[in-house]
Amino acid sequence: MSTPFPFTAVVGQEDLRLALLLNAVSPAVGGVLVRGEKGTAKSTAVRALSALLPEVAVVPGCRFSCDPAAPDPSCPDGPHEAGNGGMRPSRMVELPVGASEDRLVGALDIERALAEGVKAFEPGLLADAHRGILYVDEVNLLHDHLVDLLLDAAAMGASYVEREGVSVRHASKFLLVGTMNPEEGELRPQLLDRFGLTVEVAASREPDQRVEVVRRRLAYDDDPAGFAARWADEERAVRQRIVAARELLPSVRLGDGALRQIAATCAAFEVDGMRADIVMARTATALAAWAGRTDVLAEDVRQAALLALPHRRRRNPFDAPGLDEDKLDETLEEFSGEGDEDPDPDGPGGGGGQPPSSDGPQADGGSGAQPEAGDGGEPQPSGAGSGEQSAARASEPFRTKVLSVPGLGDGAAGRRSRARTEHGRTTGARRPRGALTKLHLAATVQAAAPHQRARGRTGRGLVVRRDDLRQATREGREGNLVLFVVDASGSMAARQRMSAVKGAVLSLLLDAYQRRDKVGLVTFRGSAAEVALPPTSSVDAAAARLETLPTGGRTPLAAGLLRAHEVLRVERLRDPARRALVVVVTDGRATGGPEPVALAGRAARLFAADGVASVVVDCESGPVRLGLAGQLAGELDGTAVTLDELRADSIAGLVKDVQRRAA
Repeated sequence: MSTPFPFTAVVGQEDLRLALLLNAVSPAVGGVLVRGEKGTAKSTAVRALSALLPEVAVVPGCRFSCDPAAPDPSCPDGPHEAGNGGMRPSRMVELPVGASEDRLVGALDIERALAEGVKAFEPGLLADAHRGILYVDEVNLLHDHLVDLLLDAAAMGASYVEREGVSVRHASKFLLVGTMNPEEGELRPQLLDRFGLTVEVAASREPDQRVEVVRRRLAYDDDPAGFAARWADEERAVRQRIVAARELLPSVRLGDGALRQIAATCAAFEVDGMRADIVMARTATALAAWAGRTDVLAEDVRQAALLALPHRRRRNPFDAPGLDEDKLDETLEEFSGEGDEDPDPDGPGGGGGQPPSSDGPQADGGSGAQPEAGDGGEPQPSGAGSGEQSAARASEPFRTKVLSVPGLGDGAAGRRSRARTEHGRTTGARRPRGALTKLHLAATVQAAAPHQRARGRTGRGLVVRRDDLRQATREGREGNLVLFVVDASGSMAARQRMSAVKGAVLSLLLDAYQRRDKVGLVTFRGSAAEVALPPTSSVDAAAARLETLPTGGRTPLAAGLLRAHEVLRVERLRDPARRALVVVVTDGRATGGPEPVALAGRAARLFAADGVASVVVDCESGPVRLGLAGQLAGELDGTAVTLDELRADSIAGLVKDVQRRAA
């Protein structure tokens, strides 16, 4: 077994370490979501935490880690008698992004359940993580239904498996930690709210601190055991402090004054629901216990707000999480001194908002705000030509009509186009390929019934064999790759018009976020096209690129289409199951080079030959209209809609599917 990197040897990242330790003191806080760029010790800190947690007492032989002092009366391995048990280290269980529902919650042996009437249950990761840590790296890439199951279990402290009339319930209380890189896509706001705390991490920009990070990492890689031994005393001290804080926690008093500050802060920042108030109260209490105090101070409330509220302020997917600290201080000051007398700030453990310090430089910057996608220089299109204008701001986004890919796909779960999925309405049955996951009961009985006499059936039970089992086929929705091809040429450069175009694309991006799509952005102007954003799950990054998109120059429509076709070719190799929807935003004009219109038509027919679904958003305006966007849609074998028709409340009729034209 490899030696983990010591928790106390992590340089900087004070907020991250503090949030993890508070959950170790009080798992009721609700877990931690760690957001940040790659290479910022997110996974290292989480894995190191497990070594600090105290050992747990378990019932010998129980697969569900029941506490011998208070065994779970509903334990599938029970009933257990209260008594002495064995000790084992706290576990850290990792949930892979590609895990199945059965791997997460456990699986029933359907064949034995039907033929023998027994509940043969194989525990999943939720059972393994009971009384330990459940760690989900790249939680934003986890399928939505798995995230729902995970967060429901974390909230209820139990996992329920209901399948084909067989019900299993077992305890599942764990410290939930998720890490994510916002550049790869965001979690839905309602899922963000289910994490108790959130922390933004970024690499330090201080040279001394970066030097110390490298020095410690190299020392650990050269001799992991020796490096860990040098930090053993610090690790032991933090472990003892966690135990002491857990014992003190029930004695911590959350007075009326602190409670009013919590309620006033949540009201001032207009967070939805009451979960924020409860999480803040639990966090402030844990902060006081961590500091060795029995009273909650204003500084605990402030620190709790900084950890519990930023992700709950996110109103739409393009809002960056954050908190106005000046407003926070004003609110706390306004409601200070109402109720409780502060204890001596110089008493035991003063300063609850500090994690254990590690030796070495401690420059600020380990937990700074994550830069917004697109910072650090936007790519500039080549051949912009003359007459370039500064970027126009997007108009207010609106709810768009539903654009979907025709046919039935097999892509990743989402909310756009029809697909064969593990979840959805049952449409038929088939023989299982591999392990049976969703039994079609009627089809199974129908397959077994003709063979009962030959199998010697004499009693009431049905004789079922493996060949009789039928897997239910289900139809749900999939996410698609929505590739935007945006005309940024001079013909689109009127600021009011380009503002409307950007507003429309922003609206479609918002729709793509809600439908769990991947998005990409190709722009063309001047004499060439460029991939402004390769296909990604981060619509935030696409919105940032769109916001700074300048306009001007000629209209190389063919170059834009050819570049988009190449993007799709590469993406099909990476993710062949994900179907594409190409959205071309243009007035249809083409200039530059010999026969630009004919060349654009030939490029468009490549999409039609590949069967790629497409829609052209016609941006032509003015009293005289050439109808070139409609002609382009015909070459693409797609559909054309105007900006006005794109709105969901338009009277022009609902665009449900991108219809292919008859040859």
